Amino acid sequence: MLFNSLSFLVFFPIVFILYWFVFPKNRKGQNIMLLVASCYFYATWNYKFLFLLLFSILLDFFSALKIEQARKKSAKKFWLTLSIGINLGFLAIFKYYNFFADSLADLLSNMGFSAHFETLQVILPVGISFYTFHGLSYIIDVYKEQIKAERNFIDYGLFVAYFPLLVAGPIERATHLLPQIKASRSFEYEKMVSGIKLIIWGLFKKVVVADNCSFFVNQIFGDFQHKTSTELFLGMLLFSFQIYGDFSGYSDIAIGVSKLMGIDLLINFKFPYFSKNIADFWKRWHISLSSWFRDYLYIPLGGSKTSKTQHIKNVFIVFLVSGFWHGANWTFIFWGLLHALLFVPLLFLSDNTTQGNPSQLSILDYLKFSVTFILVSLLWVVFRANSITEAYEYLLRMLSFNGFEPKLFVTNAKYLLLFGLTGLSVLFMLGIEFSCFRKNLVVVNFSKNTAVMVILLILLMGAFRNPMSFIYFQF
Repeated sequence: MLFNSLSFLVFFPIVFILYWFVFPKNRKGQNIMLLVASCYFYATWNYKFLFLLLFSILLDFFSALKIEQARKKSAKKFWLTLSIGINLGFLAIFKYYNFFADSLADLLSNMGFSAHFETLQVILPVGISFYTFHGLSYIIDVYKEQIKAERNFIDYGLFVAYFPLLVAGPIERATHLLPQIKASRSFEYEKMVSGIKLIIWGLFKKVVVADNCSFFVNQIFGDFQHKTSTELFLGMLLFSFQIYGDFSGYSDIAIGVSKLMGIDLLINFKFPYFSKNIADFWKRWHISLSSWFRDYLYIPLGGSKTSKTQHIKNVFIVFLVSGFWHGANWTFIFWGLLHALLFVPLLFLSDNTTQGNPSQLSILDYLKFSVTFILVSLLWVVFRANSITEAYEYLLRMLSFNGFEPKLFVTNAKYLLLFGLTGLSVLFMLGIEFSCFRKNLVVVNFSKNTAVMVILLILLMGAFRNPMSFIYFQF
């Protein structure tokens, strides 16, 4: 069930009415209803994988209780290891088994050995990377005694399966979300208005910006060998805006929907294309994942409180694992490696992540924004390509300046019109977000007149097509 689908347009009002008008003062009833609704929401994707979600919830719920009850450290570590091992085992089987099997077979073949491994003919369970990380953060926090083990199964189940964040985040922490689930909620008008604005803005970024960009991106990347340098450059830029509009749009909708339920989710994006360097970018892009790796991988490895050599090694480990988290393809690992290579030089600068006052920007700041955006966009080509070789060929053709005529747009009047409207939509998005960035806002906030304009753009440029899935559903 997509946020941008008619089925969700029916589903959510029903949940909203039941939540606020049938169980308005019954927290237990609200949570049971939300958990049932979340399970139904997930089952609409593929009901066969619902058992996997429920098993993960049961595993971590009882493992946390065992950890807290255990008197010996060895027993605590056993239950922690068991939970982490099983969770990562499921993730490895469903998401990475075929990748490892094919990679090993290729390696042995290159060494002169004949090898073939059977692959699994299964669909990747939607959201498995996200809800697995929800559970892992909880079980680790209980082990570290940073949070008490939850004894109410409904409350814990809702923490993991809460439908606004279930399939593509943000990746929540028990320390942030569980207290809200356990507390009584009341209808707050200002929070509702803020939530509606976020939903509208998220839909604009998804159906107007991302989906219209994808129309050209698919054609350019799908036949890049026959495109001019100009077209390839436009394809790179359009994908940069597609993936941002797609993923941050989902996060905005998720946060907005949750606000309508009286629950605040973690902010996942803070205008990342207005970053001064790669370190700043990763403080603004997919923040819930970046902070997860910081707290549960980077810091346990020693973080920055080690030798410079170990510090650099820790950075590479985190970026490589982060790249691998995104998918079972060498392109994602290489993408992570390239980000690490751009990040490491900043470790030797005294002021590598300071943003300063965004209301007082200099020409140098704008130059840094531009350079960082171009670097990030170049790496998005690696992320989007089907293979490292394909990414290399794409970038080589783009930078070879083999042709400046954008034939894809010039030869088709409809394409040219759609490209023009898409470009204006991108500029409108950047303008609104830059205004909010200059005001030091965390998320977009706009007037009623702007809301009306955004809704009209959604209706004119996005609402009358089949709903398109979100990119990060595949991760």
